[in-house]
This record gives sequence, C-alpha cells and structure tokens, in this order.
Amino acid sequence: MRQRRDLRLALRNISQVIVNRAAKLRRKLFHRSQRSLKQVRETSKALRASARGSVDAGRDAASHVYVGAVRTARYWKRIHVQTTPRLLTDLSVRRELRRVARGDGPIIVGPWLSEVGYEVLYWVPFLRWYCDRYGVDPSRLVVVSRGGVASWYRDVATRYIELLDLYDVPTFAARNAERQRQGEQKQHAMADFDREILSRVREQLGDERATVCHPSVMFRLLRQFWLGNESLQYVQEHTKYVRVDLGDVPGVPVLPERFVAMKFYSGKAIPATERNRQLLRALVERVAAESPVVSLDTGLAVDEHQDLLFDGIPGVMHLASHLTPQRNLGVQAAVIQRASAFVGTCGGLAWLAPLLGTKTLAVYADDELLAPHLYAARQVYHGMDAASFTTLDVRAFDAVAFSFHAGSSTHAS
Repeated sequence: MRQRRDLRLALRNISQVIVNRAAKLRRKLFHRSQRSLKQVRETSKALRASARGSVDAGRDAASHVYVGAVRTARYWKRIHVQTTPRLLTDLSVRRELRRVARGDGPIIVGPWLSEVGYEVLYWVPFLRWYCDRYGVDPSRLVVVSRGGVASWYRDVATRYIELLDLYDVPTFAARNAERQRQGEQKQHAMADFDREILSRVREQLGDERATVCHPSVMFRLLRQFWLGNESLQYVQEHTKYVRVDLGDVPGVPVLPERFVAMKFYSGKAIPATERNRQLLRALVERVAAESPVVSLDTGLAVDEHQDLLFDGIPGVMHLASHLTPQRNLGVQAAVIQRASAFVGTCGGLAWLAPLLGTKTLAVYADDELLAPHLYAARQVYHGMDAASFTTLDVRAFDAVAFSFHAGSSTHAS
C-alpha cells in the first residue's frame, strides 16, 4: 500500500511540474508575442511617419539599394569576366612554358611576325624572364625573326634564323598581310603561316622534335594589361629589362662623328596627312641645321607602315642605299646606338633607343593606342639605367619653337 501511495504522489508531483512549466512557457510566449507586436506597431508607425514626412528618404533608400546592386554586379562581372579568365590564362600559359622548357633539346623562339615595338618592348624582355624563371639555357633557344635582329637577342639566344632568308620580301609581305587579314596581327594564336615557317625551320635545324615558344604565350599573358584590366606590376613580373649592347653589327656604313638618328613613318601614331608631313619636315630642317642627321629610311615595304621621306634637306644622310632586307632592322639599331640622339615616330625603334643608351624624342599625333605602352616604357626606363625618353605631340610644333640639339651621348663609351 505504501508503495502505491508513493507512486501516486510521484505522479502527482510530476504532473504538477509539467503544468507549471507549461504555464511558464505560455507566459513567456505571450510576453514575447506582445513585444513583437509592439515592435511591429512601432516600425509600422515609423514607416508611416517616414512615408508621410519625407518622400526623399524613400528615394534615397532606393538609390542606396540600386547603387549596391550595381556595385555587386560590377564586382561579380570583374570576378567572372576579368579575374577568372586571367587566372585560367595564367595557368594555361605557365603549363605550356613548363612543357616547352623540359628536356635539353632546341626551343624555337618565334616566329616573330608582329610589330617591332612589341618585339623590343615586351617579347625580348619576356624571353629573358622565361629563361630565368624556368632555368632554360640560352644555348637551347633558336630565335626566328626578320631584318637581321640577332643582336637584339644576344643575351637571350645563341642561334638566329632570318625569315627573309626563307622567303623573299614580296612573298613574306604578302603572306604576312594575309595572316593579319585573318585576324592574327598580334599573334594571339598560331596561324597557318606560322606553322609553315616552323616546318621550314625544323627542316633547317634537322630536328623535327624541337619544341616551340610561340609569341602567342606572351600576347595571351599580357593582353589584359594592354586592355587596361591589369597593372604594370603584372607586366614587370613577367619581363626582365636590361641595357642592350648590340656588339659588332655587320653592314653599318661609315657615319658622321656626331649625328642625330631620325626615323619617321606613317601609321596610327602619325597619320600620313599633308599637315603632319609639313610639320615633320620643319622639325627635320631644324635638327639638320644644328647637327648632321642620318635618316633611317629603308625603301622596304614589309608591313603597313610607310617611311616618311624628306628629300632635299641639307645635312641629311639617307640610309636606304646601305641596307639589305635581311639586315635592315639590325643596322638601323646599330646606327641608333652610335647616335647622339634619336628622333622619330613614337613606337617601333623609339622603344629600343633608350635601352641602347641613346636619348630619345618620340613624336606622335594620336596617342589613343599608345597609352599603355607609354606608361610601361616611362616606368621601365625610369627604374633602370636607360637614356632619357621624351614625348612630343606633333601639333605642338605650331605653338612652340623646337630645337633638338645633338649634345653628348648618354650611353657608356
């Protein structure tokens, strides 16, 4: 009997505890619901007051939401449209560079078919970085370019194959122009003409297993900088700039003891308008009145650029008669290195001149396509032992009397 009484008492106590806790929970939920209702009423009241009192506040709130959405969209676009493709490109290029660097066989570097400016300002410095980064012995590299520019690669490669020995000038110009019409002017990918050249180079080397470091890897890697989506630091992380010593270049004619080297050609930087011709001729006349001038005109037509010729000016020596297609660029560079100064169209050899130790005046009439290259060149030259690099808008000739005196050379003797 006692056990039954104890069991009933225990059950009653347990039931009471359950009832008490249920009551407490109801009270807690009730108070919480009252607070929530109060908050809802206050919020609703505040919103009604805000709506009645200030339409501008609502507009500001909408504006903040819109701006936030736009910023979020831009951030998302930057990740998916800019950052992600660049990272994927980096990985792809680095895999290719590592693959090419394996082993100890020859590496064909090229063929270089694009503009001179990209070659001297980016391609050669890129190859220096490549050899350092992947431990490639320069004796493995076989450079393929045109115009006798083996001296530009002296510290990069020991072998050079001249494209204009493989093709005559008209054939090379026509085939290269066809390649450009197919959308491959900047060699972002390997075209049929590239493959044909590489086949001939392998045949000349007698080694079909030679790997290729094609310019497309550099163009793919640095493209975002040229488009304005990447910093200059990214370029500097994949290039190595040094002063260039051309050594003994064959075919250089007898030159004046002191002179200014000059090269003007038409293109995007200086359109071939009659007014531009008049202004540039006036500049040539002023320079020639103070110093002998060696004009680096070639008489060759291998790309879309055309030399601007200024005949009949006293004190101007023309280089064309001393050049052959197979060595024209190499000789021009050697003349620039011996000059007291270089004056010419902004682009091409104007990027090389400061690296040769020759003070430079780069002239342009339209700098729309020059902006990233000007920025890169100025920063690179400032950070190394390069000669002075000055730019001038040709339209300033009308407003400013200009005189470029051939003073002492800034490169080492």
